[in-house]
Amino acid sequence: MSVRHAVLGLLAQKPRHGYELRAAFQAVIGGEELWEVKPAQIYTTLARLERDGLVAPEGVEQDAGPEKRIYAITPAGRKFLREWFTCGCAREHQRDEFFIKLMIALVSGFADPYKLINTQRNYLYQQLHAITTQRARANPRRELAKMLLLDKAVMHLEADLRWLDITEARLDDIRKQPLPEPESKPRGRPKRI
Repeated sequence: MSVRHAVLGLLAQKPRHGYELRAAFQAVIGGEELWEVKPAQIYTTLARLERDGLVAPEGVEQDAGPEKRIYAITPAGRKFLREWFTCGCAREHQRDEFFIKLMIALVSGFADPYKLINTQRNYLYQQLHAITTQRARANPRRELAKMLLLDKAVMHLEADLRWLDITEARLDDIRKQPLPEPESKPRGRPKRI
């Protein structure tokens, strides 16, 4: 999810200034520990959305502190948000840092792949413990959305742990295969015809 879509969605609810948007975002997703958004990111996003014609300043609010620009979603912003809601969300399953680490260990021989797998497994179990503890503390009457997100995180961690087991079981077979090599190309300048 991009922060820009979240900002548009929150402005579709009602016009707000930057600090209100940040607070609303944190409230909706269940707190900073799940997804922290810095105030600067909100204001940068608002500037880009304004530049693209998706939001417009609606007024200025001033309490005891500095002026706060209130933003509202434009018709183009509503159209953009509607389109986002009609699309699926891609996950970056194929750009996994641990997978890269494991492949480089296999190719380079610089690290023991079994130790890497065990280190990753321990790390994932620590993450799983932390998330299940957090979920157990959540109040189902007030924090159901947070619980749903934590359930999803638990399921992803469990899937990653299963993948590690499968990979470990296949590691000897993987090592027997030829190492992936780039296609060799001749060096130097191409010959003139």
